[in-house]
Order: sequence, then structure tokens, then C-alpha cells
Amino acid sequence: MKRILYCLLLLPFFSCQEEVFLDLQKKESIPIIEGIWTNVGGLNQVKISLSKDYYSEGPGEVVDNAEVYVVNSGNGFRYNFRFSEDVSRYIPVNNLGGRIEEKYELHVLMGENHYISSGTLLAPPKLDSITYAFKEERIFRDEGYYLTLYGDIPFTTDNNYRVRLVRNDTLLNRRSDYLLFDDTFGTSILNRGFELSGFRFKENDKVRIELYRLNQDAFDYLNQLVNLLFNDGGLFSPPPENPKTNIRILEGGGEVLGYFLVSPVLTETVVIQPE
Repeated sequence: MKRILYCLLLLPFFSCQEEVFLDLQKKESIPIIEGIWTNVGGLNQVKISLSKDYYSEGPGEVVDNAEVYVVNSGNGFRYNFRFSEDVSRYIPVNNLGGRIEEKYELHVLMGENHYISSGTLLAPPKLDSITYAFKEERIFRDEGYYLTLYGDIPFTTDNNYRVRLVRNDTLLNRRSDYLLFDDTFGTSILNRGFELSGFRFKENDKVRIELYRLNQDAFDYLNQLVNLLFNDGGLFSPPPENPKTNIRILEGGGEVLGYFLVSPVLTETVVIQPE
């Protein structure tokens, strides 16, 4: 009898959860421009899509009829882009890359609107070597091979970096794969050995490491994007907000989202060989 009474007393503390859908105001689609310009021609690209409603499913509509080009602000040289059906992106016609310490402008023309953004292709840090080691399973670490980067950051300013990893020709692009760091704790991170502790690899994995040095506005955009991706919409989470774009409207009107990243790239490839 006491056991039954105990269960009855607990009933008021249990309730059903009901999923609530907010009646959000619908807005017209906004262009989303995501541009990458580096000293490596094969990595340069611009993706243009249209925003969608919050509850819409599936990818946004790709824009394939824009005029896209990049201009060297110093000498006026123009790099034209063409739309590639294979990758659904705009790529340089001549597969050329930028030059270190020069400033570049992205131009996107869509209908009556002309969008523009700019950035400086900064000098890269030094990447001397990459090692890997097998580590056994721990409480906060899975068993596998882990990479460590060695090099040097000789700069006193503009120390904003991103590491991108490509495993067996697949870019690691989940929300937890955005690896960003700056000089908050100094610039000796590569000298000491920077272990990529959040990335586990297996035997015979082929891993390409790309190290970028970003302008502040692009770094801030990616930081805000990561915060947005980890926003679970809970009671203590801030309201979701689009990252602040570094693209502006030169002619026309309306809004624009996205970012233009100008950066040098250091690339190395490692194949995990069994010990």
C-alpha cells in the first residue's frame, strides 16, 4: 500500500511535453554569399544561395546566373569566375590564386544589386612538421591516431587562424569541426606542438591539413557561426542571430548575408601508417 501511495505522489511531477511551433513572420529570400580567396587557385570559390524560412527543410536555392569576379585593389587586375554545375559554385576561369600582402575585392552582381567585400592576403605562419601518434581510449578521448602540428607564428598582430581537415577526400564540416584559434594565450602554440585533440583518425586514413590566417572580420563571422550552430534554443540560450556579414551593398538595396574570406593557405598531407 505504501508503494502504491508513493507512486501516486510522484504523478504530479510528470507531465507530457508538447512541441510548440512559433508563428514567425515570413521574409523575402536574402542572398547568401560565401567567398574564399587564397593564394592557392584550386581552393578559390564563391557559393551563392538564397535564404529560406526557419522551418523550411532542405538546402537553399542556388543562384547560378550572377556575375562574379575578384579584383586586385593595387593593380586593378580582374579574376573572372564562372559557374560550375559539378560543384554548384563559381570558380576562377583561369584557376589563378592571389599574391601575399595584396588586397582583393569580391564583386557579385545579381539583377540590380552590386555586392562588394574586401580583404588582405596576409603572410602565412610557418608549418614545419606534422606528427601523429596512437592513443588509447580515455574518459574524454576515443582510441585512435591524433595529429600534432609544429611551426611558428612570428606575427604580433592579425593572429586569427583556422584549421580545416580533409579526411579521405571528405571535408570535415560538422559544427564541432570548426577549429579556430587566435593569440589570446600567446603565439607559441605551434612551437609547443598543437595537438588536434578533437579529431580521431584510423590506420590508412589520408588527411590533408589546411592552415589559414584570416582577417579579423572573417574570423569574427566564423566564430559567430559556430556559436549559432551550437545554439540549442534552450531556456538559457540567446535568441538565434545571423553572423555579422563583411559584405556590403554597393548598388541596389535589400539585405545580404554571408562572408568573404581572404587568406593564405598552408597545406600538408599525411597518411596514417600502422606503427
